[in-house]
Amino acid sequence: MDALTLLSGDAQSFVEKVWASHVHVHEAEPADLVDLLSFEDVDALLTSTAIRTPAVRLAQNGSVLPASSYTRSGATLAGQALTGLVDARKVIDLFEGGATVVLQGLHRYWPPLTRLIAELELALGHPCQANAYLTPPGSQGFAVHSDSHDVFVFQTHGSKLWEVHPAPGEDHEGPREVLLEPGVSMYLPTGTPHAARAQDTVSLHVTLGINQLTWRTLLDRAVQEALAGVAADDHLPAGYLDQPETLVDGLTTRLRALGDALATTDPGAIADAQTRSFLQGRRANLRGGLVDRMGLADVEAATTLRRRPGKPCVLRPDGDRLHLLLGDRQVTVPARISDAVERARTLETFTPEDLGLDPQSALVLSRRLIREGLLEVVR
Repeated sequence: MDALTLLSGDAQSFVEKVWASHVHVHEAEPADLVDLLSFEDVDALLTSTAIRTPAVRLAQNGSVLPASSYTRSGATLAGQALTGLVDARKVIDLFEGGATVVLQGLHRYWPPLTRLIAELELALGHPCQANAYLTPPGSQGFAVHSDSHDVFVFQTHGSKLWEVHPAPGEDHEGPREVLLEPGVSMYLPTGTPHAARAQDTVSLHVTLGINQLTWRTLLDRAVQEALAGVAADDHLPAGYLDQPETLVDGLTTRLRALGDALATTDPGAIADAQTRSFLQGRRANLRGGLVDRMGLADVEAATTLRRRPGKPCVLRPDGDRLHLLLGDRQVTVPARISDAVERARTLETFTPEDLGLDPQSALVLSRRLIREGLLEVVR
C-alpha cells in the first residue's frame, strides 16, 4: 500500500478534492500505522540510545521546557564532549509529571518513517517531515494553535481528543471534536487551529508536515532567469532624489525588457529545473546499500530485485540517451534500453532476466542500478 493511500484511503480523490481544502479523517488497519512507531519504539529511543537535542524537546502547559532540565553534561565520545545528550531518567520523571515528549525530525533517523516520508514526497512532490508526540494521560502539551503547513496526524498508542476549529475556506461554524485512536489518521490543511488532549492512557501520535511548494516558486525561478538577461544590477542614477523622473524612465525601460524576456521563457525548461531541484534536495535513502554493493558479484539472472522504496526515478529522454534522475544523482544510459529501465522502475519485483535484454546486458544494467541506489536485492 502506498503512503498516500495508507493515510487518506483514496489517494487520487485526496489529491484532487481534499488536499488543502478540508479536514479529512481516515481509518486504516491499526497495525499498519502502529508498526511505523510504537510506544515501545519511543521507549527504546529515549532510554537505550544516545539521542540528543534538538531531536528531543519537552513541553508542558503550553511552554517548551529548557533543554537543561532533561539533558546531562559530562558525556564524551573518543575524547570529544557530547552536548545535548538526553538523560532518560529526567525525561521519564518530567513525563510522569505531565510533560509531553516531542521527537523531532524522525524521518532522518527512524527507518519506517524515513521510508514513509520518502514515498509521501514522491506522491505529492512537496518536502515532508515527521515528528512524534508522547503525551501523559489527561495532559495537553500545547494550547490551540495552527501550523504554517499541511499535516497528517495518526495515532499509534492510546487515544487523543482533538479540538479542530474551522480551517480557512471552510464554511462550518464552531470547533469539531475528533477522537484519534490507533489506526486513525487525520489531515489538517494549513492554518487549521487545533489542540489535542490525551485521554485516560498514554498517547502517542505522529505528525507528518507537508512543506508546500507554491506556484510562486516557479514564477520566482522564471523571473530570476529572465532578470539574468536584463541590466538589473547597474546603479541607480545619481541625482534621482531631485529628478525622480530618471527612475521612472529607467524602470520603464527595464520592465519592458523583463517583460520581453519573460515572453520568451520556456515553461518546459522552468518546470524541468524545478523537478531537478526538488529531486536533488531529497535525502538519499540507501538502507541496505552497503550490503548490496558488497554483494554485486553475487547478483545473477535469477536474483530477485526491486526498486528501493521511496527512491526517486524520473526519466528524461535526450536523443539517443536516457537520463535517470535519482534524487542525489543523474544516471545516463542508452535510449535503446528504455523498455528495460521502465520495467526496472515500475515492476514490483523482478529478476534481471525479466528485463528483456540479453543475459549479459541485463546483468550489467541491474548491477549498475544497484550500485547507483535505485534497486535493492530482495532477501
